[in-house]
Amino acid sequence: MPAGYALLTPRLEEDRQFAEHVFSRLRFMFYAAAALPEALWDRLQAVAAASADHPVPLTASWGTTETAPAATSAHFPGAVCGCIGVSLPGVTLKLVPDGDKRELRVKGPNVTPGYHRDPDATAAAFDDEGFYRTGDAARLVDEGDPSQGLMFDGRLAEDFKLTTGTFVHVGRVRTGLVSAVGVLRDAVICGHGRDEVGALAWLGGGQESAIDDPALRAQIAERLAEHNRGAGSAVRIMRLLLLAEPPDIDAGEITDKGYINQRAVLQRREADVRRLFADPIPGEVITPSAG
Repeated sequence: MPAGYALLTPRLEEDRQFAEHVFSRLRFMFYAAAALPEALWDRLQAVAAASADHPVPLTASWGTTETAPAATSAHFPGAVCGCIGVSLPGVTLKLVPDGDKRELRVKGPNVTPGYHRDPDATAAAFDDEGFYRTGDAARLVDEGDPSQGLMFDGRLAEDFKLTTGTFVHVGRVRTGLVSAVGVLRDAVICGHGRDEVGALAWLGGGQESAIDDPALRAQIAERLAEHNRGAGSAVRIMRLLLLAEPPDIDAGEITDKGYINQRAVLQRREADVRRLFADPIPGEVITPSAG
């Protein structure tokens, strides 16, 4: 999953001999379960190009526990970052409008017939055509060419509105933030019912103990400013709070697939969210640099 690549990539970049050994027999790189930040995608492709004597494509798949687990695969070369590919043989996909997103629904021999001894949950999980409601959103890479596959577009239930009524699409914003800042392992996007978007975030790459490092905080502030330049209010990150305590799997902050449970983090760390949006802004909260 992407968290593993985030730990591996710096080592590959630092040790050419190690990287050449890793890529010597590697046919492709694969990720699933969570979105891969574009900056990390670019770094992986660069180190592969520099260390391997043969093409090592980076590819993805998508599915849920209920789809056993895969339903799509980007099995073709040239897939862009975030592309989850096309349906596997025998699987039928349907994109159903939900606000300004489209829910990805699935039918096929890989889909569970239902939940054990829970007819109500089973009935709620399927639509009137028998498609499983995944709660995940997707969009076509190219509206004119479905063969180029689908882009994962976040969870429908994670999105929220600012006080202005503007929708914040959490999946896109989180991936864009982690990619732009470059030193974050992951983040949770906040701002429901508020005037602006903020984030609770964790450092990656062995920098977890450096949350108070002035130089690192200044670097993050600069990258936030670059990220925000020209962006709309639903994308701009105006406040960021680094957290020392990592996501707790026992508290449900990490799903069984290994990605961040946005809702659980916000509930468990309500005090951190209040700190993030306190007025005046606390010193520990990072804001975009004015320059």
